[in-house]
Amino acid sequence: MSTGERTAGAQCPAAEIWNLMTTAVLAADREGGLLWGNGAAEMLLGRSVKSFAGESFETLLPECAEWFRHLSVDDGMLSSAIIVGSMLKSLQGGLPGHVRVQAVLTPVSGHAAGALPEGTAAVIEIIDVEETLRQDREDAATGLIEANRQLLRNLAHEIKNPLGGIRGAAQLLEGELMRDEDRECTGIIIEEADRLQALVDRFLAPYRQGEAREEVNVHEVLEHVKSLMTLEFPSGLTFVRDYDISAPTLTGDRARLTQVFLNLVRNAAEAMETERRLGTAVITLRTRIVRDVLAGAERTRRALAVDVIDNGPGVPEDMQEKIFYPLVTGRAEGSGLGLSLAQTFVRQAGGSLTLESVPGKTVFRVLLPLGRADA
Repeated sequence: MSTGERTAGAQCPAAEIWNLMTTAVLAADREGGLLWGNGAAEMLLGRSVKSFAGESFETLLPECAEWFRHLSVDDGMLSSAIIVGSMLKSLQGGLPGHVRVQAVLTPVSGHAAGALPEGTAAVIEIIDVEETLRQDREDAATGLIEANRQLLRNLAHEIKNPLGGIRGAAQLLEGELMRDEDRECTGIIIEEADRLQALVDRFLAPYRQGEAREEVNVHEVLEHVKSLMTLEFPSGLTFVRDYDISAPTLTGDRARLTQVFLNLVRNAAEAMETERRLGTAVITLRTRIVRDVLAGAERTRRALAVDVIDNGPGVPEDMQEKIFYPLVTGRAEGSGLGLSLAQTFVRQAGGSLTLESVPGKTVFRVLLPLGRADA
């Protein structure tokens, strides 16, 4: 089929089967002209089949040009090839961009071509290398969270039993003491035992309560958090709201989402102590609808991205990989539980929480899948 004969969105006999695949698959003619792509290919390219059908794959991935030149004069001996390169795709907002991919090009003929559009001479399987690396990190993080959960539950059990004994013994001893200074000592023991008990309870909080399900307007949650933080930090801190008013409601736990954004905003405000003193501290609350993203452990067609952006000193590079671990904190008075709790709640909602930070700009992004209830 020549370039002039290509039609947008050619019919694919086995389209339903190809669309079940999570790998991007494209069908091309002998010159590399794209005939069809499955749903995963549409997500990867950020475009519909009709928009890219008829294009030459060489314009998307120039590194494959030589292979298709051989295919166009194929004598039946051309074999599959694996090509790694930078592929052009449509990014959020329709802007062009490049992504690192691995493409597997396989010539097809005879019976195999019957499951593909007429004129198909090659099948192209595309793997987003960066996305694969992100998926690996997500899988590793998920395993780590589960390991942390088991560790914390076991540790909490081992701590609570002797802690109760210590507190009970201190109460009995207090009743036998006559001097005020002696009772002051037992009072300290009881007070510290209660503090440790509360800390253990905070560790276990994410795993004790079930997730509530209701329709939540994230902008209402952000406005509530902003009001609370304005009262807590009445001077030197400015809030900027950059909302996508077209963002729909999502199904989730309002109380947990409030806790997530409360922790993120409070952390940002506390990190900008110098900026607040100078009156230059700014926190931006931004929402956007994004497409074709990895939210949690699954790829989703649409998600709501909520960014908490501050202009503070940034998170030290050596802390960025471990900042969501329990008990990791950059402040002497911090407990190291806020971000760990926030990540746990976001993951339980099927989303993800990520960090990008350089001096002068720190972005915590919460990705929450849209349409989760329907799924």
